[in-house]
Amino acid sequence: MITTIISACFRRLLAVSGAVGFGLAGPFLSLAQPAPAPGTAIPLNDLNAFISPSPNWRIVKSVRADLNKANTLTTEKGTGVLANIPADASFGQKYNLLTNVQHGDIDLELDFMMAPQSNSGVYLQGRYEVQLFDSWDVRRPKTVDNGSIYERWDEKRADGQKGYEGHPARQNASRAPGLWQHLKISFQAPRFSANSAQKTENARIIRVELNGVLVQDNVELTGPTRSTAFEDEKATGPLMFQGDHGAVAFRNIRYVLYDKPRPELLNLSYAVYKGKYEKESDYVIGGKAPEAEGATKVLSASVNRIPNEFLIRYTGTMRVAEPGEYRFNLGVPGGGGMLKINNQTVVAPAGRNNSGKVTLPRGDLPFELFYSKFVDWEQPAVGLTVAGPGVREFAVSEGVGGNGREVDPIIVEAQTNTLLRSFMDIPGESTPGTSMPGQQGRRLRVTHAISVGTPEQVHYTYDLDKGALVQVWRGNFLDATPMWHDRGDGSSRPMGMVQRMGTPVLFLSRLPAPQANWPADTTGSAYRPKGYVLDESDRPTFRYQSYGASVDDKIRVLDNGQGIRREVIITNPASDTYARLISGNSITPLENGMYLVDEQAYVRLDDLGGAKPTIRESNGRQELIVPVKGKVIYSILF
Repeated sequence: MITTIISACFRRLLAVSGAVGFGLAGPFLSLAQPAPAPGTAIPLNDLNAFISPSPNWRIVKSVRADLNKANTLTTEKGTGVLANIPADASFGQKYNLLTNVQHGDIDLELDFMMAPQSNSGVYLQGRYEVQLFDSWDVRRPKTVDNGSIYERWDEKRADGQKGYEGHPARQNASRAPGLWQHLKISFQAPRFSANSAQKTENARIIRVELNGVLVQDNVELTGPTRSTAFEDEKATGPLMFQGDHGAVAFRNIRYVLYDKPRPELLNLSYAVYKGKYEKESDYVIGGKAPEAEGATKVLSASVNRIPNEFLIRYTGTMRVAEPGEYRFNLGVPGGGGMLKINNQTVVAPAGRNNSGKVTLPRGDLPFELFYSKFVDWEQPAVGLTVAGPGVREFAVSEGVGGNGREVDPIIVEAQTNTLLRSFMDIPGESTPGTSMPGQQGRRLRVTHAISVGTPEQVHYTYDLDKGALVQVWRGNFLDATPMWHDRGDGSSRPMGMVQRMGTPVLFLSRLPAPQANWPADTTGSAYRPKGYVLDESDRPTFRYQSYGASVDDKIRVLDNGQGIRREVIITNPASDTYARLISGNSITPLENGMYLVDEQAYVRLDDLGGAKPTIRESNGRQELIVPVKGKVIYSILF
């Protein structure tokens, strides 16, 4: 696969381009990444879920960090949060925390909070560390940084070479210390011979997502990383949370164990029929003689030599060791297909990418799969994956399917300040006045979006239609594949850790009273965009008119890359003009003009021209607003 990278040398061209089109060809079938099963929670009412916890560890109700105090968390009494508060700078295995739960293959999901300058880690089986670190202002992660897989260690090696086989995170997807971060890990344990005497397959980190960003993908681990609880390798082991390096907190720890035997396909045979089979009723072959038939060890389109207009019927037995509900995902490019197990239709012919669920008993069950191809430009392929109770999704076919037209991603880098016009889809939001924000599966399309990328790897999207800050993110810039591949759909996607600002609305509004509803659109505002001007470093200042006032809106990355600073200068504002700085489910005032928003970002008020801010309730959410006195300068730290 070739990745097309567009550098910042095209930034001025990109800023004025307006690619609009329809349709996006994409990869046909891959191993799905669905929302994880709810799994089992580690109870955090007390420390009984852990083995011999040291005094560093405690159960609390909440934790809070001060950005100016290194390695420090303050706590509130209660339950629900696991906190590590080191009493001193001592190191040692006795401070680490092991779970009673023993695991092999596992999906682990949790929230964590780092104190400033703190260091911790999650060890799979107590042996393989995914690093947790305050990497807030890091541009290029190393093996010590957040989301990295730490090094192995050998004291016998020469100085400078003792650490080896570490895997840095692909990009820095970290949040600021004191904010809750989200970690998802999929781990495959090492495999051993029947008598456990010999390792037959290395452990593997299948996937690590940090704050919704993929930072590790299919990493093989030849042995335990440094500072483990155990130097050997086994089929199972406990989770371990590092507690001897810094203050850290955890909550919502959930896991799914994959410790049951996989279903197997046995006695598999195939028959190939020539012709155009477009409907389920066509699959009834009757006495028609096949073009080819025989036995096969695996589901594969390679049993057929006809390029198009054919039907393959696979039959055999599926051996199920663990009864329960199973989910199947069938990929059949260029036509349709059907899956039957135990004489039940699991996937009906409804397209080329189909899924279904079925409850299966233990035993040897009849298996039947049809693959009909009648679209000539697709390449033949068949893919079938299965997941079930104690069974992680895996392919029971030769591959997971494909349409022969894999999409090469088109990546826009921001090695210098870069602007890109595109549509921008905001998940979980909706057009004001049409439905409630945050509804599952809804997307709001910002049609006049301009994304601004910076070499500091802190970026943002601005809505030219409302003068609104749409989102900010840390990490890589944009994936423009949806916009420029094939005919495209005009949209691009942020590639890093995104902090969204909610449904875009006007930054300024005239309110007859401080509790009046904020307008949902620009009606009555006399809003007129005036474009933007670039400074000597190609950084834009946006300009518009609203309610008779002229506005200059300048957004800049903070010098340390820890967020953005927004400076809005309003000329001739009316006396009842307000600015809406941010909204959220909860806004908590902190010290020194700081506010905590949804435990996901800080807002720092830098200069409001002497005005006093107000937190108010609106439609079940909270808003931070301020009367306008000529300028509004504030920072978002995330």
